[in-house]
Amino acid sequence: MQAKVDEQSVISANAQFWEQMLAMKVEPVPMAEIFCVGTRHLLGSVELSGVWEGRIEVRIEEKLAYAATAAMLMQPEESVAEADTLDATREITNMIAGVIKSSLPRPCAMTVPTSMIEPERVCASQRTESTIAVGFRHEGGDLMVRVWEGDLSGELTKCDGHTA
Repeated sequence: MQAKVDEQSVISANAQFWEQMLAMKVEPVPMAEIFCVGTRHLLGSVELSGVWEGRIEVRIEEKLAYAATAAMLMQPEESVAEADTLDATREITNMIAGVIKSSLPRPCAMTVPTSMIEPERVCASQRTESTIAVGFRHEGGDLMVRVWEGDLSGELTKCDGHTA
């Protein structure tokens, strides 16, 4: 990865959102080579273009997504609907990606975040030439923040080893 994005900058961007906005503590997971996010998780992503081109994605296990959404909406978790978690995932992605984007070369434009429910377990290598992925743990579940520069093809895998 050519940009000045490292594990610590991803940890800081993530902590800024979770701790300051939601008062939720998420701990970075030391990653040897691969980190996985379980089945049925929420995926938020943004594309970046300009001097630096790439993508930032946030993958949040479903239970944690519901807890975060409840905290954001200041409602009981049982009153949170799936549509609410998708909206919250877009906002979480926007906030974390915005902090990371501020360290990238300019000009750099960011798309409006998208979100979806991913039914399958997904794994990523911690670092490759063009990517960095950092895993986090919370009592409500795991999450992963992944930043990559350029083309992703072949780097994201399902845990059965097949390319996604």
